[in-house]
Amino acid sequence: MKSEALRILKEYYGYDNFREGQEKIIDAILEKRNVLGVMTTGAGKSICYQIPALIFEGLTIVISPLISLMKDQVDSLRLIGIEASYLNSTLTSDEYNKILFRIKRGKIKLLYISPERLENKFFLNFIKTVKISMVVVDEAHCVSQWGENFRRSYLRIADFVKYLGGENQIQTLAFTATATPKIKVDIIEKLNIVNPFIYVDYFNRDNIYFKVVDNSGLDKDLDIDSKPFIIDYLRKHKGKSGIIYCSTRKNVDDIYNYLKSFDRSVTKYHGGMTKEERDKNQKLFLDDDVEIMVATNAFGMGINKSNIRYVIHANIPADLESYYQEAGRAGRDGGPAEAILIYNEKDRDIQRYLMEKEAKGKKIKITSIKD
Repeated sequence: MKSEALRILKEYYGYDNFREGQEKIIDAILEKRNVLGVMTTGAGKSICYQIPALIFEGLTIVISPLISLMKDQVDSLRLIGIEASYLNSTLTSDEYNKILFRIKRGKIKLLYISPERLENKFFLNFIKTVKISMVVVDEAHCVSQWGENFRRSYLRIADFVKYLGGENQIQTLAFTATATPKIKVDIIEKLNIVNPFIYVDYFNRDNIYFKVVDNSGLDKDLDIDSKPFIIDYLRKHKGKSGIIYCSTRKNVDDIYNYLKSFDRSVTKYHGGMTKEERDKNQKLFLDDDVEIMVATNAFGMGINKSNIRYVIHANIPADLESYYQEAGRAGRDGGPAEAILIYNEKDRDIQRYLMEKEAKGKKIKITSIKD
């Protein structure tokens, strides 16, 4: 099967050889092992499950957190001649039924769904009649970070896999770009992955220059405005694409309006905007029609834009994993990039408030941000 994997790699993807991490993971999958792959963005983790999906008999189900991410993956696969589809709320009833018909006839090799699809009884009854080769959980850190309170459907995945396989265990794969040792254990436990092959990539992004700008005042209560630093930085990087992350919607609007007053090529993205506004602004940024995206952490997952030259955090993020993932959106083309963190002691209070708000109603002591 190794030679078949190389043939598919060349025929569909245009590469002669696998990267080291890809080869190790694909070897494990072809040996029918469960896998947890922690790979940097741009390391080609999708190939790790897409090629075995073409080799194995049956359908591979990929559980993905975002409609936009599903669409991007399916569009990319169709573009190179691989039969793939997705089921989500954007489909009409007729489109949905046509996809089920093609699945039943064995015409589709990869099916992308959200975890919420696992609560649909019609889908569960249908998929039970289909031969399933693998279940893949993409962006698997969401199982740990979202499963307990935000999207509890993630906690149904283990039961879904058991439901599909019965006495015969369905091969389970989980992939993420970032996971601490604690999150890795959490993913394995919540997905009930038995004896997995675990691959952790080399995470030092040599092409990204990391810098911290201390924006705290001499007086702890003095809030030094970060906007002058940002506008000065942007003047020096005019014509380059970048993201500015803020911890709140208010901060996004504030910095966006400030940059607009300087006639900068800028747009914004946060959860307080309509879906139409978010989609429109995201497209403007991805198509290079604007240079700068000012956003909360609602923006970024599944965004495929390789020419981002800088990521500025105007406020400190909640945790190191979030920072690494957001900063890592710079320089995906391998070119030089910068990640700038503007530090202000008052930001700790904002993050503590947001964390305590999330933990409200639970007996959780917030210890992530120390005084």
